[in-house]
Amino acid sequence: MGRYVLRRLLQLIPVFVGTTFLIYFLVWAVPGDPFTGMCGERPCPPQFVAAMTDKYNLDDNVVVQYLKYMGTLLTGDFGQTYAEQPIGDMIANAAPVSVRLAVIAVIIEAVIGVTAGILTGLRGRGFLDNLVLVSTLFLIAIPTFVTGFVIQIVLGFQLEILTPTVSTEAKWSELIIPGFVLGSLSMAYVSRLTRASISENRRADFMRTALAKGQPKSRIVGVHLLRNSAIPVITFLGTDIGNLMGGAIVTEGIFGIHGIGKLIFDGINDKQGAIVTGVVVLLVLVFLLVNLIIDLMYAVLDPRIRYD
Repeated sequence: MGRYVLRRLLQLIPVFVGTTFLIYFLVWAVPGDPFTGMCGERPCPPQFVAAMTDKYNLDDNVVVQYLKYMGTLLTGDFGQTYAEQPIGDMIANAAPVSVRLAVIAVIIEAVIGVTAGILTGLRGRGFLDNLVLVSTLFLIAIPTFVTGFVIQIVLGFQLEILTPTVSTEAKWSELIIPGFVLGSLSMAYVSRLTRASISENRRADFMRTALAKGQPKSRIVGVHLLRNSAIPVITFLGTDIGNLMGGAIVTEGIFGIHGIGKLIFDGINDKQGAIVTGVVVLLVLVFLLVNLIIDLMYAVLDPRIRYD
């Protein structure tokens, strides 16, 4: 196990370098003047543009820029915006909010999606199975921003059950509804994936062997069926954490949440490539570490998997 973990950690290095360079190249390849609007309605003086270009290494080619950026990033410095605001502080303020939102979304999609998938997978075709299939198809067909606006209008403005927007503190209780909106699409996929996995494993040889041995039904379902059916679901939930953090732009915009999504959106609008790059680098690290943890969990769920 130790050698496998070490090998995987070493494999993360070229993946991290390749993905971050590609992201850096794409961000800085976007056309446009990054200093537009910094001097008001008038164009910035050439002396100011030259000074800012030299300060942020914009006159170097993209490879040199990337190497200089990674050199400062490895020291824990995410750089500064063109207004000299520390990007590390901006990420530190926004990341906890997005993490709380993503955690709530994953819990909701895991609890509701897995429960619905287990019930329909065990019972087979019937009213409950048809209800879940229709409901999940409904959630998949409707865009997230429509779901968010409908819930905000109905529960926030008409019924006044909740506040339409989230406060600057972004407490756990305030993020439940936005978390449901964010995780609604993935919840539908988790439900269908769990149902399909359980329905397939119900007819597997190990299930017939367990039944032939006369084991209790609770042990057959809880130990044999669910553990063998959990691997694809765990894989989806793990990889979805990074997607929820980076893909929360619409949800955060609807409910006025100041998180990673809003930070990316503002960085794109203001042509602040350093902000976008810094946030995406953080998301790449989350993806890589979560994937490593998921791989290690496979051996816990399935005894046949060994990392020797």
